[in-house]
Amino acid sequence: MAVLLREHLETWQRLNVTVFLVSGLGTEAPEVIGEPYADADGTTYLPMFRQPVLVFEGTKETLTAAHGRALSRSLPRAVFTSELFATGNDRDNRAAVRAVPGDRLDVVGLAVYGPRNAVDKVLKGARMHP
Repeated sequence: MAVLLREHLETWQRLNVTVFLVSGLGTEAPEVIGEPYADADGTTYLPMFRQPVLVFEGTKETLTAAHGRALSRSLPRAVFTSELFATGNDRDNRAAVRAVPGDRLDVVGLAVYGPRNAVDKVLKGARMHP
């Protein structure tokens, strides 16, 4: 699992985009979710991802290219566009993405899941987030 963020986003935007993006991966690929947790007192906690999520950053061009490669490889993916910073609810978020053709989306975040070599190819040109 990997998240690619547009460089120069504000810190709050990076965190917000990352959380939104990874929330979609478990619904499309349920095998990424582990078992629930419990502490010694028997208090239960929600399950989490079974593996780390690597976070990368790149330019607008890097995001655009990665988006195209994720689509061409049919990898499970989630997208966050710049327009979503101006919306306030899920319905408007979906409408904002639907209003733009895929090759013209202003992608500021992308999450992908798949075999390591395929994800590595999607992220070509990106660098690890500092």
